[in-house]
Amino acid sequence: MSLVELIAQADERGLATSGLACLDRCLPSLGGDDELLRPLWAHLADDSDWSAGLARARTALGPADPAADEAARLTRHMLESAPAERTPGAVRPWADACSVAALRVHRLLDPAADGDPAPDGPDAGRAGDPAGLPPLVVAELRRQAAVLELLAGHGPQGLRRALEISVEGRRVLRAVVSRRARGAAGPGREGSL
Repeated sequence: MSLVELIAQADERGLATSGLACLDRCLPSLGGDDELLRPLWAHLADDSDWSAGLARARTALGPADPAADEAARLTRHMLESAPAERTPGAVRPWADACSVAALRVHRLLDPAADGDPAPDGPDAGRAGDPAGLPPLVVAELRRQAAVLELLAGHGPQGLRRALEISVEGRRVLRAVVSRRARGAAGPGREGSL
């Protein structure tokens, strides 16, 4: 099943988990604390209200940096647009937008893509054909599908594995962001790090 189909068939918990996982994996683009979203995962596990947790995460990030790059702006928007109420009507469009945004963040940060826009628009790869996409984007497509499949197949019991997939993806992106920052520091400073 394509990513578009998986999102279309997901229930409220699967959609909320999918959106949160996309946001979680993209946190390195903000320089955010790895534990920033952990309370929101707990709210998904016990099916409790996450609105206060969302507010705390937004406050912890502080005001938006007007000089932030596109990847950081996309990631911040994922958090800012998260619905306070996890109803299917609210989380479905959010999860879908997070899917597109996370793929865009990965494309922007993938050294093989060099920041080029997707050749087939923002949905490139989501319909099932990852041909021609850079490796970081292909890996993000796989992670998004895996999270949705876990929740569809295992319900709440799939949350722990979904979080593990997200943590793994976040580590990969943090390494990419770190390498880019070292490269931007210039060759004279890179050796002193």
